[in-house]
Amino acid sequence: MFTNSQRQQIASVLGVANDLAIATVRPDGWPQVTTVSYVADGTRIYFGTWSKSQKAQNIARDPRVSITVTAPYTDWGGIRGLSLGGHAVRVTEGAELSRVFELMVSKFPQIGQFVKADDVEMALFRVDPEIVSILDYAQGFGHTEAAVA
Repeated sequence: MFTNSQRQQIASVLGVANDLAIATVRPDGWPQVTTVSYVADGTRIYFGTWSKSQKAQNIARDPRVSITVTAPYTDWGGIRGLSLGGHAVRVTEGAELSRVFELMVSKFPQIGQFVKADDVEMALFRVDPEIVSILDYAQGFGHTEAAVA
């Protein structure tokens, strides 16, 4: 179970970054890493992708994902980031889809030029971190703390 401090650290990093790198498992077993924009609701992560993308196909076959997120920084002493693992779940429930789309429009106002809330070609996924490494160079070069949900 994440401690309150760990939950706050995770939410803090997720709250300030715009993009993450997500690794999914290809059919041949090799990892595939792509960059996506995302929104967070506490420690919960949401991202969208084209429903027929390789990433969406990979997740449909094997929902295990690894994600890295780095907060913006200007020098190494300020590096904060996350490396986490979890299972990606496609969001299909109407109320959750609407709420997440509102979060996305709030964070990325330009999204309306590219995606509509009822776009059937879009797939929205949720990841609840299950295991997290919290990186915080303010506590020392390469300092990490493991956290398990």
